[in-house]
Amino acid sequence: MSLLVINDRAYLEHAPGNWPEGPHRLEAVWMALAETGVKEALVFEPPEPAREEDLALVHTERHIDRIRRFARAGGGYLTLDTVVSAESFDVALLAVGGALKALEAVLSGRTVRSAALVRPPGHHATPEEGMGFCLFNNVAVAAAHARKRRGLERVMIIDWDLHHGNGTEAAFYASPGVLFVSCHESPAYPGTGWLTDTGEGEGEGYTVNLPLPPGSGDRTYREAFETVIAPVARAYRPEVILVSCGLDAHYLDPIGRLRLSTGGYGELSAIVCGLADELCQGRVVFVLEGGYDVVGLGWGMASILNVASGRGGPIPEPEGYDPPEPQDEPLSASSRLDDIRSVQQEYWPV
Repeated sequence: MSLLVINDRAYLEHAPGNWPEGPHRLEAVWMALAETGVKEALVFEPPEPAREEDLALVHTERHIDRIRRFARAGGGYLTLDTVVSAESFDVALLAVGGALKALEAVLSGRTVRSAALVRPPGHHATPEEGMGFCLFNNVAVAAAHARKRRGLERVMIIDWDLHHGNGTEAAFYASPGVLFVSCHESPAYPGTGWLTDTGEGEGEGYTVNLPLPPGSGDRTYREAFETVIAPVARAYRPEVILVSCGLDAHYLDPIGRLRLSTGGYGELSAIVCGLADELCQGRVVFVLEGGYDVVGLGWGMASILNVASGRGGPIPEPEGYDPPEPQDEPLSASSRLDDIRSVQQEYWPV
């Protein structure tokens, strides 16, 4: 089985200067896919730019207009952590469009699984503002498109970026039509996503936060996915699974303190693809979010796509890099998972 990947060199044109979220990130992914041979199992297609009415499925007109005007004026600091260049608005439209094209390919049956290797990332962008390197919320717009235009009743978003997907949560906090699951480091930016944040109104119970303490690694992630995320998915029975695919939980990443290995990311991919095979005809869309070490980002994505494409299993570390030694995870991680299951038992058979 080949895997469709939406990607384009135009994504390099969002160039905020000497910044962690820069064009070098995509170049690192391309290099790793070639070095590992995973590229041979992928079919690449370019994105098509999203329309402003696509953005309006999630974002306010005021926010869309602000980003457009800011970029057209030459850019600068949108916030203290988000830089915009003159080309950023057009590239952000391509990022949203890449996620939409990857989703449509899966929903139309052109491919079973797909990936959108896009930038800028999106999961911190709320309906009303951009932040955390994000301008528009690529995954949220794709989920809203699936619901409002394609008529899907149940969309599941799994966000395994190191940071909580606060923007995605905000977009669907009151909706049972989108099940948002975020597995992230806590405490960490942006300081949201506590385990008792479970949604509101009709959406109560449809936000599942798994805030993991620093030092959590492969073993904790496997337990979280097997004892919380998988049972929730089976109870919800999504019609498609979207993955906010951040790679900054990798042990090499300079921003975070979680310690997922390259192979660990492949294992997460196997769990999610297995759930999709069981629940929704295999339909999974991976959308790139964070990841700021070029080796961790590139090889982690190669490991994910190697599994998702059916080419092989998780990929180990490149030569010269040693994964974290297997060890008992900190007691705080085990205790935190107990607390998460205790909260979620009110809503799901975890």
